Amino acid sequence: MNSRRDFIATAGVLGATALGFGLFGSRFASAGASVANPMNLSDAEWRKKLTRAQYNILRQEGTEAPFTSPLNNEHRKGVFACAGCATKAFRSETKFDSGTGWPSFYEPIPHAVSQREDNSLGMVRTEVHCATCGGHLGHVFDDGPRPTGLRYCMNGAALTFQPA
Repeated sequence: MNSRRDFIATAGVLGATALGFGLFGSRFASAGASVANPMNLSDAEWRKKLTRAQYNILRQEGTEAPFTSPLNNEHRKGVFACAGCATKAFRSETKFDSGTGWPSFYEPIPHAVSQREDNSLGMVRTEVHCATCGGHLGHVFDDGPRPTGLRYCMNGAALTFQPA
């Protein structure tokens, strides 16, 4: 590995591959059991509202394979919103290319996201959820650019883009 980002990208590929094959057990198989649901939609309503990929990520805390989201290459001005409820989560001005394969931002819109500790996969990470619907968006790390030093590494399928 040449850099920390190479390691992160490789670990992400391995983790996403393992998730895709169901290697991490029931944490990702329980239909929304561990995800807050402030909108009080039933599991059936969430399944009807979301695509299969969106449901897996937002309600089952899954992840998408790196370098697969069209939002990686989205560079227009606008807002990235939660795919579950349309809450505006990140401004395009805060997006940057982290080289990890997932859309990355250095700062969310105030009060748009909530965070909690994630001890899965044998490590401690900080999980990011939509503050409105509780949908899992991704994770935040402390290796981002200035001014915050944070990298909000989001699943593209958990977001939509609203051009300015």
